Amino acid sequence: MYGAKDIESRTGRARQPAALSDAALKRLFLWPTLGLLIAFNLFPLLYSLYLSFTDYSAISSRAPQWIGLQNYRDILNDGQLWIYFRNTGKYVVLSVAFETLVGFGMALLLRRKFFGSGIITTLILIPMMCSPVVVGLFWKMMYNPGYGIFNYLLGFPAGRGPDWLSSPKLALWAVVIVDVWMWAPYVMLLCLAGLSAIPDYLYEAAEIDRAGPLYTFWRITLPQVAPLLLIAVLFRTIEAFKTFDLVMGLTGGGPGDTTELVAVDLYRLAFLGQFNTGKSSALAYIVLVIITGVSNIYVRYLNKLKEG
Repeated sequence: MYGAKDIESRTGRARQPAALSDAALKRLFLWPTLGLLIAFNLFPLLYSLYLSFTDYSAISSRAPQWIGLQNYRDILNDGQLWIYFRNTGKYVVLSVAFETLVGFGMALLLRRKFFGSGIITTLILIPMMCSPVVVGLFWKMMYNPGYGIFNYLLGFPAGRGPDWLSSPKLALWAVVIVDVWMWAPYVMLLCLAGLSAIPDYLYEAAEIDRAGPLYTFWRITLPQVAPLLLIAVLFRTIEAFKTFDLVMGLTGGGPGDTTELVAVDLYRLAFLGQFNTGKSSALAYIVLVIITGVSNIYVRYLNKLKEG
């Protein structure tokens, strides 16, 4: 006869190989996924970093020639490229700012349930589900001064409104308007999640203390929803820096260079006619460094909000 301790020790030993087999099964499923991630992400990242230090064209049979930091010097000394960076910075600030204001405003209007609120919310979310190229072509027709509906909605007679996409002063604003129309619902969605998580007793306590609407907004609503609002701003800032398809669908970078963003110039440098793979890789890494730096600023501020 075996004692209880002997039985427990023997059953424990019997279970040990099963636990090992479970761990081996987990690794069996994990390593192929990691291998694919490395193959499709890490290797192109490192290879493009190497190409950024070379003189190389993807359509040339010539091997990459090491030139060091020459590509980076050429980019940083290119005055025209700084204009594209200025356009990109202006576009990012305008689009993200208006998306934040419009999205947060819609979230405040839709936070309380009313008849048809679910249908209205679903309809508002439709633009962000569409392809940016399709949205660009759709709005290109709406901006048309001859038959487009946008000028008509602004009160201009048919055929007498401004040509938004051909005007150097209005083209960038036209792209910003479309971007806000498309992505403000994304900000609204995250803000709605933050607003729904605010406990009702905070507003009840403020009402008992006879706090005004403005005080309640600054002291309760905004601080509670700020983390999710900042996450929305972070994601939209990153995406705005990389905007390409929407601009190409609307203006193609024109008129002149008014809507030529860095992503559009990167596309031209890498593919259209030039196929300068080395220099385009260097420009892509400069954009990556800028986006990483801006993201770190957002993340640090978000951590301060959490600690506070």
